[in-house]
Amino acid sequence: MNISTIPDLRSLFPFQLDEFQEEAIAALNAGESVVVCAPTGSGKTLIGEYAIHKALASGKRVFYTTPLKALSNQKLRDFRNEFGADRVGLLTGDTSVNRDAPILVMTTEIFRNMLYGTPIGQVGTSVIDVEAVVLDECHYMNDRQRGTVWEESIIYAPPGIQLVALSATIANSDQLTDWIDKVHGPTKLIYSDFRPVPLQFHFCNPKGLFPLLNDNNKAINPRLKPKGGKPKGRQEAPGIEFLLSQLQQRDMLPAIYFIFSRRGCDRAVENLSHLTLVNPREAASLKEQIDAFLERSPEAARTGHIEPLYRGIASHHAGVLPAWKGLIEELFQQGLIKVVFATETLAAGINMPARTTVISSLSKRTDHGHRLLNASEFLQMAGRAGRRGMDLQGHVVTVQSPYEGASEAAYLATSKADPLVSQFSPSYGMVLNLLQTHSIEEAQDLVERSFGHYLSTLHLKPQQQAINDLVAEIEHQKAQIKDINADLVANYEKLSERLREERRLLKTLQHQAMEMQADQVAMAVAFAVSGTLLTIKTKQMAVPLSATLVMKLPGSGQFPYLVCLGQDNRWYVVAVADVVGLHAEYPRLAQVDRLAPPEDLSPKVGSVKKGDESTLAIVRLMPSINAEQDIAPEVQQQQARVKAIEEQIQTHPLRQLGDPGNLIKRQKRIWDLEEKLRDRQGKFQQYSQRYWQEFLSLMEVLGHFGCLENNKPTPLGQVAAAIRGDNELWLGLALASGELDALEPQHLAAVSAALVTEVSRPDNWTRYEPSGEIDEALGELWSVRRELLKLQRRYKIAFPAWLESDWIGLIEQWALGIEWQELCSHTNLDEGDVVRILRRTVDFLSQVPHVPFIADELKQNARRAIQLIDRFPVNESAD
Repeated sequence: MNISTIPDLRSLFPFQLDEFQEEAIAALNAGESVVVCAPTGSGKTLIGEYAIHKALASGKRVFYTTPLKALSNQKLRDFRNEFGADRVGLLTGDTSVNRDAPILVMTTEIFRNMLYGTPIGQVGTSVIDVEAVVLDECHYMNDRQRGTVWEESIIYAPPGIQLVALSATIANSDQLTDWIDKVHGPTKLIYSDFRPVPLQFHFCNPKGLFPLLNDNNKAINPRLKPKGGKPKGRQEAPGIEFLLSQLQQRDMLPAIYFIFSRRGCDRAVENLSHLTLVNPREAASLKEQIDAFLERSPEAARTGHIEPLYRGIASHHAGVLPAWKGLIEELFQQGLIKVVFATETLAAGINMPARTTVISSLSKRTDHGHRLLNASEFLQMAGRAGRRGMDLQGHVVTVQSPYEGASEAAYLATSKADPLVSQFSPSYGMVLNLLQTHSIEEAQDLVERSFGHYLSTLHLKPQQQAINDLVAEIEHQKAQIKDINADLVANYEKLSERLREERRLLKTLQHQAMEMQADQVAMAVAFAVSGTLLTIKTKQMAVPLSATLVMKLPGSGQFPYLVCLGQDNRWYVVAVADVVGLHAEYPRLAQVDRLAPPEDLSPKVGSVKKGDESTLAIVRLMPSINAEQDIAPEVQQQQARVKAIEEQIQTHPLRQLGDPGNLIKRQKRIWDLEEKLRDRQGKFQQYSQRYWQEFLSLMEVLGHFGCLENNKPTPLGQVAAAIRGDNELWLGLALASGELDALEPQHLAAVSAALVTEVSRPDNWTRYEPSGEIDEALGELWSVRRELLKLQRRYKIAFPAWLESDWIGLIEQWALGIEWQELCSHTNLDEGDVVRILRRTVDFLSQVPHVPFIADELKQNARRAIQLIDRFPVNESAD
């Protein structure tokens, strides 16, 4: 890009630009991509608009991507007003308007899908002349189900395209910027925490409306602190009518009132049957516009909600028909609707400026039970308050509920935004599309360029440092014994271990032998007479000693104590258990009969006294007894083994090189460190490559079903690659099964709905039963689904494979031409839900004609099915 040719476009904005807006424009003019991270309502969109003006001035195109179709439709309207209808187009899953326009608005999924068919780094036909891509609401990367789309879009975008990522405040915007800089190209962070319209936080309880925070907005208002610590039991919540009266008295309307359930939103509208929030002039304007809408689209009216709308009260959630939601948004933007009860999705960027937001609960229900809102969720909703150029201050009202009070509200109001985490997860479609145009090595490189992988490398830095430290320590230890052969140390250590084991075994054998001999010897000694030759061994003796029995003394148990004269000319008092051998083969020494023990010899076991000349004469008469003959043969053999190993150790070459104990200690330290290193490296490898391992697992499943061969998609694989959905393999298998080929269009529409729509709540019902042809086709697909889910469980893959049949009779009836009101009267599904099911079905059917290797009849029937079901209110025009 020749920067010098860029015209100065600041004159397009006649008002004073904020500092962060000036900085972002300068970065764009310098050819850099930008990450603009600023609070909701701070003017981030202006930077996206500048990128559009700049591209148009250069004769180039801009893609403007959003996370929601509703937001795309809104941007289409805004940009048509600003740039002219002929210069703006729209591309969503089921809508294509002026797709060659220089400004093309689309959902982020559509942009990602455009890039799939082009080798990374190359400019495909779909992005020719595109100068910039605006990624609005980029913090949607945090979305658990769809966050992967943003990461893929950034990774696959050609480096010559400027990326303009617009995000609400996140804690790690620097990491997001650094990652985009690494995988895409030069990128600058534009960060601002300035809000043009500052927020004031309030707390409402049954007593009234109070400031939530103290004077410096750093902590809870002291007046709201519960007395005596934490409140006990359930707290009373203020009524909605009471809260609205408080807002009306303080001139704090219009308000968005967030309630985390559709039923709660609708119930709130119904309960305000006597409240009017508009003056006569506003009421007249509302009546004129609502009546005109009803005349144009009578079937789009929401039953029971028309009359409240005349009074400035509305409900806005996914169960409402898009046309009715569009009317509510338009009237709210005009300031005619004073309160709209909305679910959390309204916080996601739709332009509905309010003076006040009310957050009715500080916790919400999830798949894992109730939990407190996180900081980013709270700030996203709070950020809808305050209309730039209209309000000096925005108001955020938190409400006391039975289980949450001012303490939780103050905690959230003073919390910083949460960090952006990666939701990157390879899919079957990603695997197949990458392998169509890339080698497996290139695919791995792309997977490892994800934000998830980038964050994991940051997380693993301490682990990598620990690995480096272990390697250094091992080298240091090895240097200390570098001249010592490790095998020599290992051999010495092995011998030492063997010696310890052989000694342990010897001790065991000795103990066993003694136990076996004990009873026999004890009985023999009990009947022995003086002069009998014995072998004794006390705890104080290193080896057994020959002795002769002189006399017996009363013992403490059934056996007596023995007074013996040892061959060492000492007197011993021993227990029967101390006798290890009795030698009846030798004649009795009668000479001991005239001996008497010394008077000072204590009659206790263990007593010892030296003999004299008279005892020495007796000792000389004792025969020489080999004590080893009392040792069991197996003990003698084990003693020989121990002695042999002891001799090997004494003559081992390692003893010539230093202290073996110290050398072994050092070598063991090295072995321990090496074991720790292997363990850490294994865990590091497993975690650092987890995304690639997921990719490989998907390849295994695809290979099992014949979708891959030599790492390239087969015809069946190309069928799955051409489909976008929650589980592309499942949809591809269904299309290629042949079960759908001959279905009539109305039956094909119903089966398609079953394939792409998640299981409904158990309390949902419909009075329409599907035709037999539909049941038969679904029945044939069950076995394929069962096999797929079984294989996915084996590889720990969690993609759903929908096959919902409970309410698809609705789809069939709609395709057969039934009227909308009649259709909705036969189900308890919300109208918005029915439209969403039908739109998802249209989206899927619109892909079928472009899928290769399937029957022409199926493609033709898909087109006919679309014609049958894509009528108002399903095919609402984006105009």
